[in-house]
Amino acid sequence: MAERRDRPRAIVYVDGFNLYYGSLKGTPYRWLDLARLADLMLPDQEVIAVKYFTAIVDSPSGSVRQQVYIGALEAHGRVSTYRGHFLSHVKRRPRATVCAQCGDRYADVVITEEKGTDVNLATHLLYDACTDAFDVAAVLSNDSDLVMPVVFARDRCGKTVGVINPQKHPAHALRQAADFYKKLRPGVLSVCQLPAAVGVDGRRFEKPPSW
Repeated sequence: MAERRDRPRAIVYVDGFNLYYGSLKGTPYRWLDLARLADLMLPDQEVIAVKYFTAIVDSPSGSVRQQVYIGALEAHGRVSTYRGHFLSHVKRRPRATVCAQCGDRYADVVITEEKGTDVNLATHLLYDACTDAFDVAAVLSNDSDLVMPVVFARDRCGKTVGVINPQKHPAHALRQAADFYKKLRPGVLSVCQLPAAVGVDGRRFEKPPSW
């Protein structure tokens, strides 16, 4: 006999970089409970998993805070983390003004880019869609590079896929590709905060003072 479900199964795919720079940086909401957020954003679905895609920053203090936050997130059984990486390289960029000493119009600039997050998210979304891991997916991102994975999961796998936008302005192509669209607002973030201290399996994760 097939298992009876009262509500559709949902998985939320969180683009950590897009979320942080769109809604969290410089706010008091960085200690965000992603499982609670997913439940509030998808009240008509049963959120069975939240997949958080991020990369660890290079700075020692920032890295420690991230690791603590990831530990607190994963203390909740529904949240799992998948990590990309940061890649730094030098590029020639135009100067705002010509160098008064050498007359050079260009300068070498160190560019740091996040790699792997969007690919990892897209891969998990498509694999889960093709293996019937969910009925409904929500992609928390505003990255238009995710349009094709969303379209594929909808059209080829017959799944309902929506977008939760953490940025100020929507990526119109991504919005149009989705079955539903929601805007992430500060009021929701404020009520979706983890406890100041989270404990699991004898470990304790405390909210960083600067957060």
